[in-house]
Amino acid sequence: MEELSHKRKMAIMAAILAAMFFAAINQTIVSTAMPRIIAILQGMEHYTWVITIFMLTSTIATILVGKLSDIYGRKPFLLGGILIFLIGAFLCGLSRDIYQLIVYRGIQGVGAGIIMSTAFTAVGDLFAPRERGKWSGVMMSAFGFSSVLGPALGGWLVDHMDWYWLFWIFLPLGVVAFALILALFPKTARRESETIDYLGSLFLSLTIVAILLGFSWAGTRYAWDSPEIIGLFSAAVVLGIIFVWVETKAKSPVLPLSLFRNDIVTISNVIGFLMNAGMMGALIYISFFVQGVEGISPTYAGYVTMPMSLAMVVMSTVIGRMITKTGKYKRYALLGMPIMVAGMLMMAYMNSVWMAVAAMIIFGLGLGVGMPVFSLTVQNAVSPADLGVATASSQLFRNIGGTIGIAVLGTIMSTSLASNLTAKMAEAGAAQAQLDDQTRSQLAGLMDPNMLLDQPKLKDVIASLPANVQPIAEQLVAALRDALSSSLTVVFLWGTAIVALAGVLTVFLREIPLRTSNRLHQEDAGTERSAELRPVR
Repeated sequence: MEELSHKRKMAIMAAILAAMFFAAINQTIVSTAMPRIIAILQGMEHYTWVITIFMLTSTIATILVGKLSDIYGRKPFLLGGILIFLIGAFLCGLSRDIYQLIVYRGIQGVGAGIIMSTAFTAVGDLFAPRERGKWSGVMMSAFGFSSVLGPALGGWLVDHMDWYWLFWIFLPLGVVAFALILALFPKTARRESETIDYLGSLFLSLTIVAILLGFSWAGTRYAWDSPEIIGLFSAAVVLGIIFVWVETKAKSPVLPLSLFRNDIVTISNVIGFLMNAGMMGALIYISFFVQGVEGISPTYAGYVTMPMSLAMVVMSTVIGRMITKTGKYKRYALLGMPIMVAGMLMMAYMNSVWMAVAAMIIFGLGLGVGMPVFSLTVQNAVSPADLGVATASSQLFRNIGGTIGIAVLGTIMSTSLASNLTAKMAEAGAAQAQLDDQTRSQLAGLMDPNMLLDQPKLKDVIASLPANVQPIAEQLVAALRDALSSSLTVVFLWGTAIVALAGVLTVFLREIPLRTSNRLHQEDAGTERSAELRPVR
């Protein structure tokens, strides 16, 4: 990339941040409104596909574009990603049934994957590793800000406007980002010696599809030992073996296996995988505690996670600047991981909404301190020629980790809840024994944990019961809340253990000097190789 002035770099970063915020806010703004949108389109039975298709297409696009952007440059992919996302968002607002929404969300996912992969890599093109710490923190702040603004804005919009405006309201921002990148982002020449690894791309995509579908459906749509899930996991193993064999023969592999001979890349990616597995798998259940155990409405439940996002925004910005100033990064990872573990441990034993808020704040602080480090370590450990594919590999491991974490902890949740329900309902069974069959039938509906997540319906059901039965119904609901609370403790403890394992691995992460230039002349390359052989003292 040509040498750019500081002023032009700042303008390009503004465009990149606008593109990232555009993609992020379009996700968070629909998070609170999606159940109502699905209800309007009458597609509740296909609800999971709206989420799964976006995850699939964005993950595949992320890893494939990493290598392609190394060959063709970042600009065409940034522009293409924004354009595809614009088209997908516009079409989502035109959906007339659930099947159209699923297809259009898939298109959105492709655009989001391209934007996220290319944006983080573009920062690596613009700034030397020593300066990237500051910008990594700023980019995480954009995610955090969208997490604060999006859910609240989405809830307000869906209550006061037609639902399609959630997909359309930020389209002008996408157009502005597209125009800025078109005008400001420099072109780079294609590497003529590089070829596209079509076969590797195909088998990598098929492997990812089999893994993500297997873990997305296991324990929910199908049992873990069902032929469908076993078939998907078996296919993932076979396809993965074929992919590895293809990559050993490819002239320019889509995911060079040599990357993983670099211990910094490998350990950083494993840490990212474990962090997202524990974090996503546990955080998805915070609403179960707030709404199900504490009985808070969905509108106010969103405010419980808001402090986490605010803490992350502040700390990621501060830590990013400190990394740039000191040139050291491992110390922040070693500090951030225990704070995250402490926050998750608090979630396991929280017994009030205020304790949940405190846990969210502590977890957000740890996230803001530690998370900016691991993309930086990968980018700093590879040649600028492999920047795109290395960054994409980091995002791939995080995406798959989050998916697996949600599936595994979901199974732990279901198993624990079934066991706890059996015990709690046995305790409450004596009171029911004196009731007639009709009343027991009415009370049976209260034993469904999903009832706890729909407080208005729960109150209506209890109010419809005879006055002498209502105290027994309240007793059943209390037992149900207790069973759910105990099950969530198990889930959060497992999430804590997974994040703690990531923290242990951080100790073994080798720290090498952050380069002060993106140019690698012969003498620079020799210096870098020597530096990689010894840790920073």
